[in-house]
Amino acid sequence: MTQGTVRVVVADDQPLVRAGLSTVIDTEPGLEVVGQAGDGATAVALAHELRPDVVCMDIRMPGTDGITATRALCGPDVTDPIPVLVLTTFDVDEYLFGALEAGASGFLLKDAEPATLVEAVRSVAAGHGMLANALTRRVLREVVTRRRTQPVTAARASELLTPRELDILLLLAQGMSNEEIARELYLEVSTVKSHLARAMPKLGVRSRLQAVVWAYQNGIVDVPR
Repeated sequence: MTQGTVRVVVADDQPLVRAGLSTVIDTEPGLEVVGQAGDGATAVALAHELRPDVVCMDIRMPGTDGITATRALCGPDVTDPIPVLVLTTFDVDEYLFGALEAGASGFLLKDAEPATLVEAVRSVAAGHGMLANALTRRVLREVVTRRRTQPVTAARASELLTPRELDILLLLAQGMSNEEIARELYLEVSTVKSHLARAMPKLGVRSRLQAVVWAYQNGIVDVPR
């Protein structure tokens, strides 16, 4: 493995799907599949042993399912989380929100193009998160309907975050990259990254995706029409 290579574990109960995903990832420069698992329990054990940069996790697997395995790898109580990108053929809200609540950094349907899979793996490895575009609006509307159950309010956000961190969160929630945020606020990209690194623990989140969901949950930004 060369320095800077993103190391990936692929977990799927279907051997052909597992092999196909692994081939797409392995043939991409800078990505390497270091392990494969056919069920959630094996995926968790393998991830703890190999410490990959990303686990590509199927949801429906025998024994320990993908959501339970995701929670074991990057849930709220995990002190040293391993990022998870959930891949599934099932476009079902129950799975989507279960995966996000379990701590997943991304959610992608298996019918996505290979280039989208590669982009998602890189994005999750970089801490940016990934949500399939077709699911985004539904996610945002759902988190708004759940907003009343959230203990943190918009007013509380101002107490948790510095003004600059709040500015960056607002732009992040609009879909801007670090580079775009830096240009908008006349900052260095490294400064944007530093602000985000300090802000996310305050919100109790571990990825950009979760920070964006948090912003919509707590009314910091409104769902686009």
